Amino acid sequence: MILFVEYPKCSTCQKAKKWLDERKIRYEDRHIVEKNPTQEELTLWVKRSGLPLKRFFNTSGMKYKELNLKEKLPGMREEEQIALLATDGMLVKRPLIVAEDYVLTGFREKEWEEKLGS
Repeated sequence: MILFVEYPKCSTCQKAKKWLDERKIRYEDRHIVEKNPTQEELTLWVKRSGLPLKRFFNTSGMKYKELNLKEKLPGMREEEQIALLATDGMLVKRPLIVAEDYVLTGFREKEWEEKLGS
């Protein structure tokens, strides 16, 4: 079973959820604000994903811009960035798919198709 981490009001998350449902892919649903990923989870997910940590930030979000993270992140250590992500679900790129051997950030249909199949 995969974990689908989402913000229900997000249109991209809604589109991704519909995509999963249409393909009858089973998942555990998790509201990213009500149950924000922990530092431990984020550390594991970043490692498992093989992606740069920046891909886990919601760079188009208001909170990201409000905190001026585009300027601040380059000067922060990875541990500090992960700690920051763990403080607020709105900073985290969504939706997230967390599986045993991979993690996907955002909804890129082609990438999801490759990992999750049709």
